[in-house]
Amino acid sequence: MTTVLIADDQPMQRFGFRMLLESQDDMTVVGEAANGHEALSLVSRHHPDVALMDIRMPLLDGIEATRRIIRAGARTRVLIVTTFDLDRYAYDGLRAGASGFLIKDALPEELLSGIRAVASGDAVVAPSLTRRLLDAYVQHLPTVPGGPFTLDARIATLTERERQILTVIGQGWTNTEIAERLHLAESTVKTHVTRILAKTGSRDRVQAVILAYDTHLVTPA
Repeated sequence: MTTVLIADDQPMQRFGFRMLLESQDDMTVVGEAANGHEALSLVSRHHPDVALMDIRMPLLDGIEATRRIIRAGARTRVLIVTTFDLDRYAYDGLRAGASGFLIKDALPEELLSGIRAVASGDAVVAPSLTRRLLDAYVQHLPTVPGGPFTLDARIATLTERERQILTVIGQGWTNTEIAERLHLAESTVKTHVTRILAKTGSRDRVQAVILAYDTHLVTPA
């Protein structure tokens, strides 16, 4: 059973989310928050698997609430769900530690799939934002004297195969694509991905992609 916290300042939006989630046999809502402070308190009390986090909320916004949840070392993963299809919100949210970013006009099955993905340790980003997000992100990367690649301590312990897989994860390949193109079993790819996340201290695939860009393991075309 996946436990979910809903954080949104609109009562009708919270009601709609609750009705959808509680229609599922594998999900239960453990609380509702109308602002970021309430969300922090409920995360501390209930330790939900996933927090559905709005961005624009009174007293404390969803970005800062996400940042504090992650800094506190909570087991809760954050899925930001917002009305605003703005790159800077997605960028700030993922940098704060969110495991996903969806727009509220997503189909119900897309939201449910996103919650399940985030709860299982994967990550999800609204398709309309993925390419724009990466394009915007690489503009913030510093130049590296002497070459495009820096052997960061976080990836120094990776094997050659793990570094190869981290590189293609950064390029947007799915596990299925990695398995097909590198001639590996998909279960083997999943094992490699798990080891990569553990060795680099990445919470999920989104953080691994950010790491790949931060260390210039992946560079923009």
